Amino acid sequence: MAIPVGNGSATRQGRRMARYRPMSEINVTPFVDVMLVLLVVFMITAPLLTVGVPVDLPETAASRMVGQDEPLVITVRADGAVYIQDTEIELPRLIPRLAAITENKKDTRIFVRGDKAVPYGRVMEIMGSVNLAGFRRVALITQLPREGEAGPSDRAER
Repeated sequence: MAIPVGNGSATRQGRRMARYRPMSEINVTPFVDVMLVLLVVFMITAPLLTVGVPVDLPETAASRMVGQDEPLVITVRADGAVYIQDTEIELPRLIPRLAAITENKKDTRIFVRGDKAVPYGRVMEIMGSVNLAGFRRVALITQLPREGEAGPSDRAER
């Protein structure tokens, strides 16, 4: 039989080293939890994001337009200022800027948002300019009436 020689500390240290092993696995559960929370947050906030220029849209009971491509939005504020997406632009520079953005693709969808305080002629002037430039897919954006409120045709009858 063998008898250990020494004070025994070497054996204890050897046992400690044998017990300690670095963890070689990655625990992905917290990572997946964080990613799912972020996914839910983005799924909730993405539909709430709109074009950055605030306007008070007129209400109408027209049906929604459905399309696959991302439309280009021209906004006319109450003071008459014109914007492409979030960038203010002067009316004479509107058509060249649209041509540059769309790379002269005349089938690009263009939406016009006009504040209800803007004169009808101003919105039609912009739509006419866009149409004369060759863009044929131009539409107006309105707001659906709130539930419980009468539509524009209901108000006219009263």
